Amino acid sequence: MSAVRNIMMAIAMGAVAIPSTSAFAQDAAEPAPATAPPTSTTVTTQDVQDDANDPFEGPNRFFFEVNQVLDEILLRPVAVVYRSIVPDFARDGVRNFMNNLNSPVIFANDLFQGEGDRAGTTLIRFGVNSTIGIGGLIDVAKDIGHPYHDEDFGQTLAVWGVGEGPYFYFPLMGPSNARDFTGFVVDRGLDPLTYVNWGDDELEYVPIARTVLNVIDLRSRNIETLDDIERSSVDYYASIRSLYRQSRADSIRNGAPSDDLPDFDSGGGITAPSPISPNLSAQ
Repeated sequence: MSAVRNIMMAIAMGAVAIPSTSAFAQDAAEPAPATAPPTSTTVTTQDVQDDANDPFEGPNRFFFEVNQVLDEILLRPVAVVYRSIVPDFARDGVRNFMNNLNSPVIFANDLFQGEGDRAGTTLIRFGVNSTIGIGGLIDVAKDIGHPYHDEDFGQTLAVWGVGEGPYFYFPLMGPSNARDFTGFVVDRGLDPLTYVNWGDDELEYVPIARTVLNVIDLRSRNIETLDDIERSSVDYYASIRSLYRQSRADSIRNGAPSDDLPDFDSGGGITAPSPISPNLSAQ
């Protein structure tokens, strides 16, 4: 068992070393658009804002490169194998299950933001999918008119008027900013599974398994998207920084991110159980 846990820990550590996503996956209809949005070499207002918001650019770029190496040698190959050997329906079940586990966090943030209707939708989804949907493996609620949406405490702080603060690129965890990282920490406190005692030797690796599955599934759904962004970018680091800010701004406005952009997890990249944005739930 210790060997299994060590392997899973290694995957979890390397897995989070990609330029991450609140999420990353588009519908299970999968592959992401063949062509990523071109990265312009013209200096725009957005570029200036990004630069001004990145006072720690030197260390951020260093950790970005470290994460890229780990992604290249570990996570991307694992994600490719995962997508090639696991059938679509099984991967959809994994994604639906991960979404359902995050329902308590989403519900709390719906309430914090004063979104009663959305909170009701989250509650209905959790009840329906946890029962009829066999523990969340099947997204029955979506089929009866209650589609998935994501919320996190970083978005809640933004709705309350808190500024994003400086941009960070954390080792292993990926892109974030002061506000979203604070939200990431609070969301872990809002997650009931944080307080489950997995003391049994056979169960203590369950939280690690949750992170590993979430990360590998999200990475597998964005292989082409990230490859295309990297190929078309003059400065990949700057592109990820800009895309992170755009994606988070869309999420805060409760708008579905562009189909051409990866979405990003709250706070610390793809390590958060919070998986996807409104447009990203499995079919």
